[in-house]
Amino acid sequence: MSTPNLTLSKSSSAIGPPPQRPVAVHQKVLLVYGQIGDPDKQVLDGTLTVYHNQESFPPTLWPVNDSHFKALVHLNPGPNRLRFDFTSPKFPANSSSVPAHSTWFCLNFLPLVNAPPLQLVILLGKDSPGTFDAVPERIQREGNGLETAIRKFRMAAYLWQAFTGEQMCRNGFGRRCFRFEEEWQTGSLSFRDRATAQMRNEAKIHVVRSDKTVKELRDLDIAQQYDKATHKNDLFSIAKEAVKQHFKPEKGQKQYVSVLLLDAHWDVHARTIAGHAALGCSDDADEIQLAICGSHALQSYPSCIEEVVPALSDCTRTDTAYVANDCNESGSNWEAANVGIGAHLHETGHMLGCPHQESGVMLRDYVRFNRTFLCREPYSTRTKSPGMRLCLQKDECNWHRLDTLRFRSHPCFQIPTDAPLAPDNSVHVWPVDNGKVLVTAATGVHFIELFAQGDEFCRSWIEYGKGDAMPGTPPVQVVLTESELKSRLPEDKRNKKFKVRMYSAGGGEHKIDDFGQLKGKDSTVKLPNGQPGFKGSKLGFSQQEGSSPEQVILESAIKLHKLLTSIKVYHGFALDGVEFCYEDATSQLFGKRGGKPGGSEFLFDTRRGEILLGFYLRAGLWIDGIEILTSLGRRSGIFGNPKGGSGLVLELPLEKPLTPVA
Repeated sequence: MSTPNLTLSKSSSAIGPPPQRPVAVHQKVLLVYGQIGDPDKQVLDGTLTVYHNQESFPPTLWPVNDSHFKALVHLNPGPNRLRFDFTSPKFPANSSSVPAHSTWFCLNFLPLVNAPPLQLVILLGKDSPGTFDAVPERIQREGNGLETAIRKFRMAAYLWQAFTGEQMCRNGFGRRCFRFEEEWQTGSLSFRDRATAQMRNEAKIHVVRSDKTVKELRDLDIAQQYDKATHKNDLFSIAKEAVKQHFKPEKGQKQYVSVLLLDAHWDVHARTIAGHAALGCSDDADEIQLAICGSHALQSYPSCIEEVVPALSDCTRTDTAYVANDCNESGSNWEAANVGIGAHLHETGHMLGCPHQESGVMLRDYVRFNRTFLCREPYSTRTKSPGMRLCLQKDECNWHRLDTLRFRSHPCFQIPTDAPLAPDNSVHVWPVDNGKVLVTAATGVHFIELFAQGDEFCRSWIEYGKGDAMPGTPPVQVVLTESELKSRLPEDKRNKKFKVRMYSAGGGEHKIDDFGQLKGKDSTVKLPNGQPGFKGSKLGFSQQEGSSPEQVILESAIKLHKLLTSIKVYHGFALDGVEFCYEDATSQLFGKRGGKPGGSEFLFDTRRGEILLGFYLRAGLWIDGIEILTSLGRRSGIFGNPKGGSGLVLELPLEKPLTPVA
């Protein structure tokens, strides 16, 4: 967040502009940046002191370099009136109690309580002593036990939050970010809290013990970075099982969990990090959304707000007799902090649904993570060059625009002013006449990604939402043409096939591996009246034993005298078949008559003109359950497994009659 400039005045009583209308934010630790005076006229170095609301948090000091500053401020729920004082050796000290160069900044902190939190977990072996790798001098100075680990991990998480909240704002999505589950405890965000036993509401760190021993967790055969390892993903499975046993979520209760593997250890002899894996995954079919990362760089993390600048400026060389130089990018303490905090944030990004991108955190841009919080960078062993003299916004690490678009629709990023969304977050694609394709989504079409043939990353996309700066509801239906999409691709790849991924404002996703196939024969069907029919998107993967392709064209849609009176659904714990029954005692069967004997029948109120409108489906690898939707707003209830797969509504686009079922 940018502050008003601190204006330098010759008058000893000048205190800057009066308090402005408070800005509403939703995070406890906020990044604030600004300038001292006019850098074009006078470049100044000095110190910025932040005084918090009603002395609720100790004053903090931040360096001013070339008239620029960056600071982290601590907020209490409700209005916060902060004072920023600038001092410099170039200006004489003021004997007055009112500083010569000062300004006020007003913020209104509104904690979020309805969005799901990002849970923070430290995972240990069942016999772990609860220590992490550190050099002897560090152990003597600050310890390397569990309490120190908790403080450092908590501070790293608040840095994630401050960074992400600022990135969302810069991308036009307002002051939104993920929140943490918090608890009333001895504070650790200020080093003075420990000395005074000050209690605060701060992020809770869940300490979870696995059923594995430390020796099992450090087995080189499951170490991700060990070349000879044959089970590199096992640590993720071990962590997920331990987390699942700890939170015990019910079906449909998603938990978003980021795990620090405390027993990660630099194996000097094998020259690898044992007990470490950097992995993250977002799985709609699972209640636990998980990210994991080792603690091998934890010694270099700050443990409180006052340590952020010293930790990210510490040029002490990494001693590989005790700790790892991860990927040869952690040659000094500040660079190790970048890699440790940043790599864990990268995996948390995966857990929140972000794939790898062409730039930003989801590539490996986090080696510059320090620049978000510092204006001047120290010497880099990674680049073997002096650090940047002045780190401006353009030089900082960032989330890719596509990451922020995903966050905008993620449940963890919702704020009270967001409009309620339709319960169905799915996206549907419908080939129609004249080579056009309709994309529909009940929550609105949010954005579309284009992938040219051979491209690993998305380099072209179309946005339909307008963000928070310019409120506007994304359209529920958009029309695409192949020529329009190809015009957005590199000229040398426009004649090749390309992939499309479509996203709804509710977080739903639909993938098309070859957009050109939507115009092919596989996407159309000839109706008995000679007109073409167009197929919608396929659901499920036809992986059940005995699955075979079938196609049914509803006679009631093409014969005016044919009246659909009921639908029978054959099911057990999944869908076996659907039978459409007509007034003339004929019927059409889609699938087979399996599961419950006789099936479950739903009758239409034909006297009131009730007709079939669509279906609500539960689908994953196969169709788990189905619910019938009618023109009178009635719903049959779900036949089959009501909690299997993901839910989506299958309705035809506007002004398109329901004809084929395939």
